[in-house]
Amino acid sequence: MEVQLTAPNGKTWSQPLGLFINNEFVKSSNEQKFASINPTTEEEICSVFAATTDDVDSAVAAARKAFKDASWKSLSGTERGALMLKLADLVTQNAEILATIECLDNGKPYSVALTENVPEVANVLRYYAGYADKNFGQVIDVGPAKFAYTVKEPLGVCGQIIPWNYPLDMAAWKLGPALCCGNTVVLKLAEQTPLSMLYVAKLVKEAGFPPGVVNIINGHGREAGAALVQHPHVDKVAFTGSTATGKEIMKMASATMKNITLETGGKSPLVVFDDADVGLAATWSHIGIMSNQGQICTATSRLLVQEDVYDKFVESFKAKVQELSVVGDPFEESTFQGPQVTKAQYERVLGYIQSGKEEGATVMLGGEPAPQKGKGFFVAPTVFTNVKPSMKIFREEIFGPCVAIVSFKTEEEAIELANNTTYGLGAALFTRDLVRAHRVAREIEAGMVWINSSNDSDYRIPFGGVKQSGIGRELGEAGLAAYSNVKSIHVSMTA
Repeated sequence: MEVQLTAPNGKTWSQPLGLFINNEFVKSSNEQKFASINPTTEEEICSVFAATTDDVDSAVAAARKAFKDASWKSLSGTERGALMLKLADLVTQNAEILATIECLDNGKPYSVALTENVPEVANVLRYYAGYADKNFGQVIDVGPAKFAYTVKEPLGVCGQIIPWNYPLDMAAWKLGPALCCGNTVVLKLAEQTPLSMLYVAKLVKEAGFPPGVVNIINGHGREAGAALVQHPHVDKVAFTGSTATGKEIMKMASATMKNITLETGGKSPLVVFDDADVGLAATWSHIGIMSNQGQICTATSRLLVQEDVYDKFVESFKAKVQELSVVGDPFEESTFQGPQVTKAQYERVLGYIQSGKEEGATVMLGGEPAPQKGKGFFVAPTVFTNVKPSMKIFREEIFGPCVAIVSFKTEEEAIELANNTTYGLGAALFTRDLVRAHRVAREIEAGMVWINSSNDSDYRIPFGGVKQSGIGRELGEAGLAAYSNVKSIHVSMTA
């Protein structure tokens, strides 16, 4: 059920291949597998077992049994928190291996996985471990005739589906609050990037979680994902991924009226006003779209720049991209941008670039494949100017290192352009006028607005969108609300 792997950085480890159910790795019921591909070399890393509907049944049954078992149900919040802290410590101790796996399987730079993604997992787990014995109900004064109070109770079995762009981070965002509140979990991994969280599954057992509390399965969305969402014994579904898939999940979950949390697509604007620090705006604009190969749901992929500083900003931004967006082997320390995660995503990004060219936009930078040693799903960082709001590259989520720059005249026009989208996940704005900053932040239709920065999210701050960018919030104290029920208890004092 494991295979020995060695990465280009010399790290060697035993990679689990099975479905993690009831604290054991098992084969799928029909022994079907799928391959995980290294996007840098286009070669197979290994093949993992893919869950069938029967395997989903087994995982849900294990989670349901664990939810009712005293080994989990009777733990105090403090004891649950201690298990989560132990898991966080193990993640930190295995940071180099986890970062290596993430780099190999996902294509993101090793340095980023090691210094950002793995620490995020530990931080989220520790944050919610701290909340595990502080998520209280309340006593409500309604007069002497009644004693009324509320308690917060776990929902039950949570089906959680994570995407391929941040496999470790997204798993932590979901596991943290779910376990904090006393739920059990069936976590379905993205079929494109299953390897890092399978290794974390080993750490879940080592940390001492009772069997069945955390179950981690590989599988195709149409088979394993659909079975999980529709399962009658799953009480809650949390999903991060595309808006189109989110809509399908809403439909499937509606049959049993499941509690759902959705974090879906985005086409986030970044607004640069004429009084902004242009150099600062260019720096953050680069981070906001080119980080993680542009594969970020909140990527600020529409740059809206006031006319008076348009030329100055474009030149400054171009220089930042040319200076910082070093495309190359993700294991090389100098690399900023690795490959897109899969061939399908690579082709999708190139398709949008072609669309931009055909619709009349100007390619100021990039606009072509950037293979390394003749291989890999690499796309040159691409900057479009002369973009019209009607173009696909302005309206649709590309999910790659591709940005559209548009000019505007007035604050009102900037707000109109920013809100001219079906999405509402994130937004950023740059100005030295803090009164205007707060005013515009309130007018932009988004779940999150950054002022004089972009995409510097924090696990202590709620994350989520409006419109077709999702339902509910993750992270921060707000993230707990999605994983517990409030029960009201009335006690008559006159009986």
